[in-house]
Amino acid sequence: MRTTRLVLAALLVSLLAACASSNSGSVYSRDEARRVQTVKTGVVESVRQVKLEGTKSPVGTIAGGAIGGIAGSSIGNGNGSTLGAVIGAVVGGLAGSAAEEGITRKDALEITVKLDGGGLVAIVQEADDPFKAGEKVRLIESGGTTRVSH
Repeated sequence: MRTTRLVLAALLVSLLAACASSNSGSVYSRDEARRVQTVKTGVVESVRQVKLEGTKSPVGTIAGGAIGGIAGSSIGNGNGSTLGAVIGAVVGGLAGSAAEEGITRKDALEITVKLDGGGLVAIVQEADDPFKAGEKVRLIESGGTTRVSH
């Protein structure tokens, strides 16, 4: 039974990792390929460390509930086993939801840019590229998405 729990826990982590999407300035969705993008230039005015909250899809809740229900059903016999399964499913669902949010949370940057043509904008994206004040950057806009690049 212990092996089954470990396999189910590993499956949960794999499912949650698959749910994670990227908000990196270097990652494009398939839909963004071969589309015209507008490019603006400017200078970084400030950079601030922020967090991107994790995903909150039903996957974590469902997977956690399934694992908790299976684990809880191993407690007792008859009605005790049923009650254990129900309680395990509820607790597992809550834990799975919290685990999904925590696993998919990312470090990010709030990058404030003074545009060459005038104006000031701020963009938040994953902290996978370093930016510093005074640095010349490009803002790439496409379909409501803007990313900062060197």
